Amino acid sequence: MVYVTSWDEFVERSVQLFRNDPDSTRYVMKYRHCDGKLVLKVTDNKECLKFKTDQAQDAKKMEKLNNIFFTLMARGPEVDPSEVTGKDQMDAQPTKKGRGRKQ
Repeated sequence: MVYVTSWDEFVERSVQLFRNDPDSTRYVMKYRHCDGKLVLKVTDNKECLKFKTDQAQDAKKMEKLNNIFFTLMARGPEVDPSEVTGKDQMDAQPTKKGRGRKQ
């Protein structure tokens, strides 16, 4: 079990771990409210990577990592994770429908 201190290194190694064995790789998030700590774990039963943080701004980074993993799982491990952006999510959201009367 390895705690990775750098976020960029954790993301890079996690994606590589998934690409090497996508069928057995797991991604786990654990949040302890009493401590205010978030632990992210990626494992393939041979290698285990962990990242621990107590910073609130790391929640956005975690969301980006979730999007990367969702894309890799849906499109396959060959896809380029740099293609994953928040813009895709913005396009997928439906437009607001007003409840008021039309003018």
